[in-house]
Amino acid sequence: MSRVTCDMAMSVDGFTAGPNQRADAPFGDGVGESLHRWMFDEPENNAAELADVLDAGAFIMGRNMFSPGRGDWDLDWTGWWGDEPPYHAPVFVLTHHEREPVKMAGGTEFHFVTGGIADALVRARAAAGDRNVAIAGGAATVNQFLAAGLIDELRLHIAPVLLGRGERLFAGVERTDLVQVGVRHTGLVTHVRYEPVRPAKAAA
Repeated sequence: MSRVTCDMAMSVDGFTAGPNQRADAPFGDGVGESLHRWMFDEPENNAAELADVLDAGAFIMGRNMFSPGRGDWDLDWTGWWGDEPPYHAPVFVLTHHEREPVKMAGGTEFHFVTGGIADALVRARAAAGDRNVAIAGGAATVNQFLAAGLIDELRLHIAPVLLGRGERLFAGVERTDLVQVGVRHTGLVTHVRYEPVRPAKAAA
């Protein structure tokens, strides 16, 4: 069976985005490129990690990662990434509002899932075949999958910055042991790979 992976860029104090995310500030106030400079300023030094981010047969993301809107869909909105998103695979977007699939250039097709994370994962696994399923974010979506024990490998890309507020990773996630399986750093980021292990429940 395919593995479920997750890559998240975050600040040292655990935030993946600032407050007030919106169309003209996708990562919220006070963030800019601070969490993602390693992708743009050091691509050669981080080539393996950048390749891992997109190495999946299907992706799952929350609505806020796909769109700044809430409520009924703006059908003209097809994501932050232009005509050819980087995924080149099916992407399952968690939402409370139905919408027909959106096909984009390069093989990306967005599917909108109203049945929650379990339904999205079943559909993503079927689409991915033998390849991995990647939980693309944002933090609230990752937290749901972590809380449910559904992530096999968590890859954190920690930028040397403190944001102080915003959307926090791990909020609402109960005790989970993390087995460290890799670590590497450059001047702009520390990459840490974990395998989450949920502790066994005590016998009644």
